[in-house]
Amino acid sequence: MTEEKTQGDEKEPGADSAAKAEEGSGNDGAPEAAASGAEELAEARKALAERTADLQRLQAEYQNYRKRVERDRVTVREIAVAALLENLLPVLDDIGRAREHEELTGGFKSVGESLETVVSKLGLQQFGKQGEPFDPQLHEALMHSYSSDVTETTCVQILQPGYKIGERIIRPARVAVAEPEPGGSGEAEGGSTEAESAGAKGDGGDED
Repeated sequence: MTEEKTQGDEKEPGADSAAKAEEGSGNDGAPEAAASGAEELAEARKALAERTADLQRLQAEYQNYRKRVERDRVTVREIAVAALLENLLPVLDDIGRAREHEELTGGFKSVGESLETVVSKLGLQQFGKQGEPFDPQLHEALMHSYSSDVTETTCVQILQPGYKIGERIIRPARVAVAEPEPGGSGEAEGGSTEAESAGAKGDGGDED
């Protein structure tokens, strides 16, 4: 009896070691699972950042596309309106000349003012004033002269006003320009210097 009980209480060799190994392997799996989850989270965040960047880039491209389409639409409209109004410039010139000669009266006055209102609403702007500096981008010089009354090339007469839509010039202002008289300032300075020299000599003669 005693031998059987002793034999039953005896454990197989290595049983404790196997159990401890199983417990150890179970504990080692937890850190590996945590590390794997952290890697997956990092990859998910990276993918999210990439998709967000792609979305922002697409949105910026779409905004640029809309701006380009709007700009092209405005340009096409300006070209079409400019082509139409260019044909009306001779009529507007006639209306302007009639007004200068006080002949814009009666029904002709009403029609002329109505036409000017319509073209103004379409964006047509008149420019060119007497006395303003000559600008080759805005003015076309048809007459040229010299004058002592100007210090730079100046529009002294507006022969035909200019017209533009926005920044698009339909017709430059046709003007008569005057430039400062050549050598005028130099001669004046020379005369002043000679007068001062003569005065100095005169003063010296009086002292003698």
